[in-house]
Amino acid sequence: MAKETRSGDAKVSKRASVDGGKKRKDPNAPKRGRSAYMFFSQEQRSTIKEENPDASFGDIGRLLGQKWKGLTDEEKKPYNDKAAADKQRYEEEKAMMSG
Repeated sequence: MAKETRSGDAKVSKRASVDGGKKRKDPNAPKRGRSAYMFFSQEQRSTIKEENPDASFGDIGRLLGQKWKGLTDEEKKPYNDKAAADKQRYEEEKAMMSG
């Protein structure tokens, strides 16, 4: 177990300072698959901005969430299909990376 020392008011693990803390992400790793909601929000964000020009970033996110919740399963289907295809792409790229 790593020995802890005090640095100011915060506890600092000596191990974290030695090996840089958390594990570094591989820059060549494949991007994770996007969710159906992310495909929806990417497509609808500009429309929401046009309809609500004074809305803040948080307001736009809230409005997108409300619009997503109001969709039927049939209306969500194209986004779910895109998400499934993107997940498949991610799994294939991940398998290629591991050998």
